[in-house]
Amino acid sequence: MMKPCFRPSRRAQRGVSLFIALIILVAMMLTGVAVIRSVDAGNMLSGNLALKQSTLQAADQGVDAAYQWLLANAGNGTLDNTNQATGYYSSRPATEPDWTDPTQWPAAVALQPDAAGNTVSYVIHRMCTQPNTPYNGNNGGVANECAMSFASGGSSSGGSMSVDAPVFQGNPQLFFRVTSLTTGPRGTYSVTQSMVRVSN
Repeated sequence: MMKPCFRPSRRAQRGVSLFIALIILVAMMLTGVAVIRSVDAGNMLSGNLALKQSTLQAADQGVDAAYQWLLANAGNGTLDNTNQATGYYSSRPATEPDWTDPTQWPAAVALQPDAAGNTVSYVIHRMCTQPNTPYNGNNGGVANECAMSFASGGSSSGGSMSVDAPVFQGNPQLFFRVTSLTTGPRGTYSVTQSMVRVSN
């Protein structure tokens, strides 16, 4: 005698496929959200890098403006004295400020914003130990020590000079440090420092 075979009814099987399809759909949705977020993060990162590069390029404007100011005021005694209104300091700071903190910056010159929205400010420090003193002078009996070099002339011979030895002549060239701060969109900023030489 054969035993009857019991098969589960189709009603009992209903809903299993729907449950599996929902699980797969949720997994696909989470994967899609993760991909979208990673693409957004990549776009934001590349945008921030472009803005940072823009602030670095704009910093050259500050260095150039400072150098032109130094050239225009060299040789007439102006560079011997501090002039905060023009962002010029006749000696290096006793302690270096935190250049990345705009609240600690000394008085600086701000240029007009460029087309990218970057604002450039700069300060100039003469690389000397004594403020408001000629490069070869004294301040209260303390000699001013400055970083400088002398321009070399042509070769000379005769006397105690060896042939082809450089002859130093003319006024010395003093070293100045230009610190430039560029602030741009999205809170980006760059601080650069450049050394330039200008004849006294």
